[in-house]
Amino acid sequence: MMNRLLITGAAGGLGSMCRDRLKHMAKTLRLSDVVEMPPAGENEEVVVCDLGDKAAVEDLVRGCDGIVHLGGRSIEDTWSVIRNANIDGVFNLYEACRNTGCNRVIFASSNHAVGFHKQTTRLDANALTQPDGLYGVSKVFGEAMASMYYNKFGIETASVRIGSCFPEPKNRRMLASWMSYDDFVRLIECVFRAPKIGCPIVYGASNNATGWWDNREVGFLGWEPQDRAEDYRAVVEQMEEMPAIDAPQVVYQGGAFTADGIHEE
Repeated sequence: MMNRLLITGAAGGLGSMCRDRLKHMAKTLRLSDVVEMPPAGENEEVVVCDLGDKAAVEDLVRGCDGIVHLGGRSIEDTWSVIRNANIDGVFNLYEACRNTGCNRVIFASSNHAVGFHKQTTRLDANALTQPDGLYGVSKVFGEAMASMYYNKFGIETASVRIGSCFPEPKNRRMLASWMSYDDFVRLIECVFRAPKIGCPIVYGASNNATGWWDNREVGFLGWEPQDRAEDYRAVVEQMEEMPAIDAPQVVYQGGAFTADGIHEE
């Protein structure tokens, strides 16, 4: 058990889930977001923090043994929004780790870092990044920062290219990209349990029959996803008609993000 675990983006969907499900991992959960959150409960600390504020981020990280970094903009947006939260914010987070001695991070990367790969291509950790938008570019940047801070300063990061993490898959594309909440929690537990992790790329998906990603290179983590999108196939196929064969959500791993334009200021 850690003394203090920081969860950034704690007001969001995944952050709220982690707030409920990770209490066993630390004596204290420090919960942060840029917006107001429910007040601190037992063994919790709540801190409102803009990731773009370097001094505030250093104060936020101080005293933490590990970080689940879910904070930042989680969808495509204008460059100024992406830059503040996902570029400056990531730099500020790693500088805070360097300055305060926090040496293990889970970085919520995204499948959109490789979104322009075709769904017919199976990817492993060595695949070239092919981001499908500014958001995807920011995740490639975050993975690069994690690599540099590991090689220079020994700060270990598992960069998790999250597919689609929801209670259940919502559409046909998610039959390949879905990761259950239970499997994500299992992954977080594995990352913080391992004596050494280095700086691996992990594809965040459950044990799906039609998956696109190969996690053999991170087998040392001991993570074995147990849930299957296939269990929801009949419901999903009834909810959503089959898209056209050349639709982005059928062709590319990043789905509709590949067809989105630049969001102007």
